[in-house]
Amino acid sequence: MGPAVLEPCGNRFKRGDSMPTLRRRRNAWLALAAAVLLALDTAAAQAAETVVVAVTAIDQHPALTACRDGIRDALKAAGYADGKNLKFLYESAKGDPATALAIARRFNQAKPNVIVPISTPSAQAVVASTIGIPVVFAAVTDPLGAKLVRDMNAPGGNVTGISDLSPVRTHFDLIMHITPGARTVGVLFNPKEANSYTLVQLMKKTALGVHMTVVEAPVAKSADVPAAAEGLVGKADVIFVPTDNTVVPMIDAVVKVGIENHVPVYAGDIDTVKRGAVAAISLDYYNLGWQTGNVVVRILKGEKPGGIPVVVADKTELYVNPRAAEAMGITIPRDVLSVADQVIR
Repeated sequence: MGPAVLEPCGNRFKRGDSMPTLRRRRNAWLALAAAVLLALDTAAAQAAETVVVAVTAIDQHPALTACRDGIRDALKAAGYADGKNLKFLYESAKGDPATALAIARRFNQAKPNVIVPISTPSAQAVVASTIGIPVVFAAVTDPLGAKLVRDMNAPGGNVTGISDLSPVRTHFDLIMHITPGARTVGVLFNPKEANSYTLVQLMKKTALGVHMTVVEAPVAKSADVPAAAEGLVGKADVIFVPTDNTVVPMIDAVVKVGIENHVPVYAGDIDTVKRGAVAAISLDYYNLGWQTGNVVVRILKGEKPGGIPVVVADKTELYVNPRAAEAMGITIPRDVLSVADQVIR
């Protein structure tokens, strides 16, 4: 019999088996420890795994850019940093619906963790092209009318998001307060954009309740905007530019018509006020993006998009531009200036 050895037994040592037996048991412990370490390493690797969030917008104008930045910042605040554990993809369709569809198809093939389309045209393209990938849309005026979801409270499927339905009645109140003699509002919009069509129909209904009339000025493409704006001269007391992805990039041309003909130009996008519109009450698109990013985080952590209700962003801001108003022949009242979130000088 070989020499006895001491081996651990709980917190004690006892006389037991031979050295070969002890070696086998030690090797078994080492194997078990290695397996535990491997499991921990795997779990850590999975926890630190890079997630991919693919974002697309129909065009590049300030509101959509602010929305994109809000999404990225919300992800960062939740611990998803671009270049570390997050791959943040972004593509703009540059105003072309065909390009929006091509981007949507590329994203579907790339299989990111979540796809985030900003604007109605991009959202429609993504939803039509995507199979099985969670979709969180942003800045969509009418998700039901755009056929993105069937129920705002329980969207079901793989789609949810944040709506940017414009505060229409508030727009009319602002127009009547600054230009009390206005009775007709000329609206430039692309009727092929579901968001714009829905908004104009809502404006027409709202106008009836405040004894005003909406004059439609439809455009098919951005190049049509200057002529459409000219066509409103003599027909409309004021011009209104909604959050239309065809018209907003051409706001400079609309402002030019307003100045030359003393027709005040109002808008639904606060960034257009910096470019010469008289005033705008608009949703805070950075905040809308932040809300959208928080929904993306919930999905990355395991929630199903179909169980997350679609909500309407409601944080608004008022921007005014006294110099633009003067150039168009009007003066912004002091009480409006005093409550404005920003006065463009």
